[in-house]
Amino acid sequence: MVDGVLVQGFHNILSFLYLGILLFTVFAFIDAVIRREDAFRAADKQTKPFWLIILGIAVVVNVLPLGLFFLTIIGLIAAIVYVVDVRPAVRALSGGGGGGRGRRGSSSDGPYGPYNGGR
Repeated sequence: MVDGVLVQGFHNILSFLYLGILLFTVFAFIDAVIRREDAFRAADKQTKPFWLIILGIAVVVNVLPLGLFFLTIIGLIAAIVYVVDVRPAVRALSGGGGGGRGRRGSSSDGPYGPYNGGR
């Protein structure tokens, strides 16, 4: 009886883990879909079709009940690389960043504030 409860609890934890991985990979895929392709090239990252294929495969592997845990982990690693490395670079170039400050600067702003021409 205790074994059944433990197995069921472990199964519930794995189900939530798989759901979290699926949601994360779907988020990464949708984010890659909405980004401009020229931003990928300008950020010197792989092309947009490359990331769409990789992340699409990761989503499919998570949706299909293949039971191949190592493919799920590989897809998760690809999604993490996209979200941590590629997404910030592409967002900064495509105007989706803002640097977390919540304001848009003018084109004459320098790193320490607005440039006033030496006045």
